[in-house]
Amino acid sequence: MKKKVLSIMLITTLVATLFAGCGTKEETGSNGDAENATITESAEATEAPEATQAPAAEGNGELIVGTEAGFAPYEFLEGDQVVGIDMDIAQAIADAMGKELVIKNMDFDGALMAVQNGTIDLVAAGVSIDADRQKVMDFSDPYVDSTEVVVVNKANPAVATVDSDGLAGKVIGVQQGNIADFWVEDNIDAKETKRYTKFGQAAEDLKNEKIDCIVMDQYPAEDLVKSNPELSILDGTLFQDKYAIAVKKGNTELLDQINAVIKDLKDSGKMDEFTAKYTSK
Repeated sequence: MKKKVLSIMLITTLVATLFAGCGTKEETGSNGDAENATITESAEATEAPEATQAPAAEGNGELIVGTEAGFAPYEFLEGDQVVGIDMDIAQAIADAMGKELVIKNMDFDGALMAVQNGTIDLVAAGVSIDADRQKVMDFSDPYVDSTEVVVVNKANPAVATVDSDGLAGKVIGVQQGNIADFWVEDNIDAKETKRYTKFGQAAEDLKNEKIDCIVMDQYPAEDLVKSNPELSILDGTLFQDKYAIAVKKGNTELLDQINAVIKDLKDSGKMDEFTAKYTSK
């Protein structure tokens, strides 16, 4: 009987070893630089990741950050690399933890769903702290104050003033799931709110007068207008907001580490350097 049990154990061990050798090895970067951090996934998903997906890799030497690389200067593509203010912050967090930064580029909504499910460790994507979001995820200390502005068609602006009266009855473009989406929904009697996954799509519709304006953060708006001279930013601030890093609900250990890095970046002046690096070009 003992021999039979031993034989079964040996067979089980052998099978497990064989299957372990069949896994795929994911390519990763190794130079500890935000501009060269590994991008392991590019996804257009806005739904929750499948339950069969692998869990976040916080415990195995990698720190996985989800982002949407169409929100310059916070995150954008240079060639095939995701760079920007948020990616420099994420790299600083990974360095402080002694981990390798892995960047997953996905739709904004998809990133927020992924961190809730634990398939990524954190989201750094110009995420605003919102009461509804706080019910399903946790947030770091704010690391930047954002200013929301209105972008219009330069030749034929359909909006005259940056306030609720000026936007009333208009077709307004926003990024789906962004705080501007919620703010417009709650505060503006719009004719229609058109939701986009990419600001580039909204810009094309605005140039073709399919929408009346776009509500978005000032820095990305300046970048959008620079790339699309047919557009312009109206004078005035619509509302102000704060950005923070999102983690899975209850992950206080990671949150404490992130907050320590954010404090150090602010105290040392590095946070201002990150901002100047991408806004002074």
